[in-house]
Amino acid sequence: MKSIYKYLLNTLPRPLLIRLSYIFKFFAPYLYRGNKVTCPVCEKSFSSFLSYGSSVAHRENVLCPYDLTLERHRLMWLYLKNESDFFTANKLKVLHIAPEQCFYSKFKAQKNLDYLTGDLESPLADLHFDLHHIPLEDNQFDVVFCNHVMEHVDDPIQCMTELFRVMKIGGWAIMQVPQDFSRETTYEDASITSPEDREKHFWQKDHVRLFGKDYPQWLEKSGFSVDVFELTNHYDQETIDKFRLMQGELLYIARKK
Repeated sequence: MKSIYKYLLNTLPRPLLIRLSYIFKFFAPYLYRGNKVTCPVCEKSFSSFLSYGSSVAHRENVLCPYDLTLERHRLMWLYLKNESDFFTANKLKVLHIAPEQCFYSKFKAQKNLDYLTGDLESPLADLHFDLHHIPLEDNQFDVVFCNHVMEHVDDPIQCMTELFRVMKIGGWAIMQVPQDFSRETTYEDASITSPEDREKHFWQKDHVRLFGKDYPQWLEKSGFSVDVFELTNHYDQETIDKFRLMQGELLYIARKK
């Protein structure tokens, strides 16, 4: 069963996986009964989470079987809930690129959000477009989310600059990426084109780069100022283990000043 699950996860196209997950979530609470781990987004507890990732970057006990959150989603949720006014501000205009299923319905239902989603092909997107050229006017959004996208695009600086353009002065963004903290600088090689080689070098078959410690500098080159939210400065080890957060993960808050 585990091998079939891993095969489907790494083989089926993302839109189809999103649709199938709606079926799976009805059985998950019964298949993974327990209280060893908890997802702060769906607020359900389980005996364990599912494994996730490619053969190069595979991780055990990380994917919530109900709402499909990963470590990065749970960290972002905790930041939004405990460190920001995202849920309490009177009115926020939000642009969510490549909207994650675990957040979509919750954000859509929030009365304080004017919520717009965009993606090249996701069935959750209100608008479909290429991120290199966003078909929206300048200075519109208070908050922007664009997670695990910049490792896929041809020109991350162009995409980040476009997101900077459509944000209001005083707005902020969360743009998470896979990050290799053993690398000082981001690894790119245009000669690496096969899916197998890309997985080996960039951790996933459809990645075209692997960001290093210099990722905040990419955001700064696009106009943003960057604040760093360091997980271990805010949560103890018991909480990190309970929510299955990624040890040492950093969350970058990109601001338009």
